[in-house]
Amino acid sequence: MVENVIWPAYLDATKSRAEGRRVPLDEAVDDPTVDEIAESVQQVGYDAVIERDKTYPREFDPRGRVLVKGADDASKNDLVQAIAAYVAILRD
Repeated sequence: MVENVIWPAYLDATKSRAEGRRVPLDEAVDDPTVDEIAESVQQVGYDAVIERDKTYPREFDPRGRVLVKGADDASKNDLVQAIAAYVAILRD
């Protein structure tokens, strides 16, 4: 089973591509939380596990990460873009 790791920096509109953002700026959100990401992962249809004590290698403060289980049928890029879309919907 493939396990994808989703860091909040992947979706963060305050980050540049060099700092770790993986989605276009118009799809990114300000300061996404691991709780929002985990809820979005479940909306997409996969299981999510939150690890709150982890720190993205390009950041200093631990914001956590989300492990996505069972996403064998989707590429990581498609998964990250779908999660970003759901986080934006959750905030509306």
